[in-house]
Amino acid sequence: MTTVVGTVTSGVVIGILLARFVSGLLADLGGWRSVYLTSAGLTLVMAALLYRVLPRHERRSAAPPYPELVRSVFVLFREEPLLRVRAVLALLIFATFSVLWTSMVLPLSAPPISLSHTGVGLFGLAGVAGAIGAGRAGRLADRGWGQWTTGAALALMLVARLPIAFTHSSLWALAVGVVLLDLAIQAVHVTNQSMILAVRPDARSRLVGGYMVFYSIGSASGSITSTLVYAWAGWPGVCALGAAISASALLFWATTRRNWRHTHLRTPTRRSGSRGRCPRR
Repeated sequence: MTTVVGTVTSGVVIGILLARFVSGLLADLGGWRSVYLTSAGLTLVMAALLYRVLPRHERRSAAPPYPELVRSVFVLFREEPLLRVRAVLALLIFATFSVLWTSMVLPLSAPPISLSHTGVGLFGLAGVAGAIGAGRAGRLADRGWGQWTTGAALALMLVARLPIAFTHSSLWALAVGVVLLDLAIQAVHVTNQSMILAVRPDARSRLVGGYMVFYSIGSASGSITSTLVYAWAGWPGVCALGAAISASALLFWATTRRNWRHTHLRTPTRRSGSRGRCPRR
């Protein structure tokens, strides 16, 4: 299951990053309308493929009504503290993701850098390299290293803001920062889902659904905030915003991890003779 989750979530992030390069290339070749026409064509192709491969007859099951399923997602948030913590981390990491990727085109396309749409999109390929490199995060979580992986990735996410701040001095510095940032974000994202799926295997779809709501909120809020900050304080302000969100995510993880450890250390385990050691994850 972890391998499947890692593959799917990697595909989502890699698709987002590759779309930035392809859309930039299309805009330079055929104008901005070509991006939307190509997207519409690909959507039709996907619809045709799904029509052919999806089963024609739905297997009936004794599933509860849909409103009850929606309500049960809120119940899961109330009952599972790990889901709440990981959902907040998802909001923060994808907020800092959107802070970079939404506003990055503004300084890169303006003087003195003045890159083309294709040139700006090339940084999406650098981000793909970082996202691919995080594929082992889920397997580390399965081995009990989920908390360690999360802390290291969040620290790396904060460090990545330093080279990004030197964008006007060196595009290579920006490329390094993009790779590090996307590596860190994807590592936390895969680890989050690996850990929450292990909590309630019988409610995997609802767990992921509730988690992804926070993912979307973070992405949208990061996009809106970054453009407002850029208009007010330029690229240094955007870099400071991204660093502040990254630091908040690291601080939140450290605080919740300490509280989680204290709670579990006071709770005896079910094994006889055990002193309640806290697992690594």
